[in-house]
Amino acid sequence: MIRGPVVAGQFYPDSPSQLKEMIERMTDDKAVKEEAIGLVSPHAGYIYSGPVAGAAISKIKFKDTFIIMGPSHTGMGKPFSIMTEGVWKTPLGEVEIDSELGKHILTTSSYLEEDIVAHQHEHSIEVQLPFLQYFKRDFKLVPIVLAYATGAIYKEIGKEIAKAIKALNKEVIIIASSDMTHYEPQESAQRKDNQAIEAILDLNGDELLKRVQELNISMCGYAPVVSLISAAKELGGKEAELVRYQTSGDTTGDYSSVVGYAGIIIKGKEK
Repeated sequence: MIRGPVVAGQFYPDSPSQLKEMIERMTDDKAVKEEAIGLVSPHAGYIYSGPVAGAAISKIKFKDTFIIMGPSHTGMGKPFSIMTEGVWKTPLGEVEIDSELGKHILTTSSYLEEDIVAHQHEHSIEVQLPFLQYFKRDFKLVPIVLAYATGAIYKEIGKEIAKAIKALNKEVIIIASSDMTHYEPQESAQRKDNQAIEAILDLNGDELLKRVQELNISMCGYAPVVSLISAAKELGGKEAELVRYQTSGDTTGDYSSVVGYAGIIIKGKEK
């Protein structure tokens, strides 16, 4: 299965040279690299969310495999979907799926199912790949799409992912792909997003879900983030760092209706 790019030319340039130039402007080659267990990274058009994704990804020490979890924007396919074979293509080249890890996660999980349909038109995983390819060409991918369910399911999926990683003794970084508040005035979006970010920095998935519900935070990828927090705790995650937050208004100058973006790194306790 070759999964071709579906938002190249829309969310980011389809020209390899233009794409590289754009990512170069949004990343920092001189950033101090940190050991990361996981990452929260946005997935909008690069002109809006690219500086946030780029800032966060610039700060991590790369590993051989990235598990990227995204929400289901399309509603297609299985609700908890994993691909364990194939290749994802972007204008910068191909990324092979880590079949060994993917299949181990699949056999470990009570909820994930092998499925291609959920991934065919879902952009939230795809837009992370060119940023990763900019820094490292030979990494592998495990793509996972999560639809709506209970917090208990999200947390269990995270624990199962961590169990599979530990069983294979793999060097892995987990990315939760998510934008924050959608289409609210800047002040409202920032206020709500601060509440969600605070819960993520506390590595408290239950509190994040509570705030999303009670404050009506239109954060599309809270499911992947809760699973990430759960997995990270199992893998020794002790603290999180907000690398950058901004909104689409910082690009357009229109603060009347914005989308928020946060780049957050989860890591073990510094020695």
